[in-house]
Amino acid sequence: MGYYIEVEPGVKVYVEDLNPEGNKIIVFLHGWPGDHNLFEYQFNVLPKKGYRCIGIDQRGFGKSDKPFTGYDYNRLSDDVRYVVRALQLSSFTLAGHSTGGAIAIRYMSRYRGYGVSKLALFAAAAPSLIKRPNFPYGLDKETVLQIIQGTYTDRPKMLQDFGDTFFYQHITQAFSEWFFQLGLRASGWATAAIANTWIDEVLFSDLRKINVPTLILHGIHDRVVPFPLAEVQKQSIGNSKLIPFKYSGHGLFYDQKDKFNKELMNFIDE
Repeated sequence: MGYYIEVEPGVKVYVEDLNPEGNKIIVFLHGWPGDHNLFEYQFNVLPKKGYRCIGIDQRGFGKSDKPFTGYDYNRLSDDVRYVVRALQLSSFTLAGHSTGGAIAIRYMSRYRGYGVSKLALFAAAAPSLIKRPNFPYGLDKETVLQIIQGTYTDRPKMLQDFGDTFFYQHITQAFSEWFFQLGLRASGWATAAIANTWIDEVLFSDLRKINVPTLILHGIHDRVVPFPLAEVQKQSIGNSKLIPFKYSGHGLFYDQKDKFNKELMNFIDE
């Protein structure tokens, strides 16, 4: 069950709403460069267990409109707020993967966690995806600049290279092609703009403002958002729990999907 919600004049985002009668609500924010379909192997299972699963395609990605601007964390968290208001959501779990995790963190600080009872972060790109003078973790800035350059010169090749680093477990050629096609559904300008946002944005102060129970799931073999970032998140968020995934890379929602689904459900049901 899907529909479009206007988040600013002329810009609508696509929302997938599964099991709308469910009283345990999870709002999923996907990572770059995919869309809500990245959570297919959660959406196959959780609605049958009574959860209402809401997947938002960020502007520029998936089925959402693709304006040329609006790809900073403030605007992207504003988009989430419009969806929350339009659907009149309350007492929900906000769940974000990678860049979606960063957007979830900014939502928590910018809107004081409006409507959120619990937060779940999956390989979240926070507090900074790149290394900085006082932050030795994350990616080298040059790596992100190469992604941006690749987006502007040969986006399909960039996406294929990125897909090769995403998972730790073996994936079939067919699955790799599916993942690649998700990335192609985004616009090139949004793909590059989000990568620029990784360079421009930090979330150190945002993390300290989170005061709801928080679950942090992170693959120890993550080559996109290195595992030490999860440890920083754990140290910065007061009421948080970190669960390392020993056999996962960045795509832990697929690498260890059964464990992932179990840990998420256990956390929500606590």
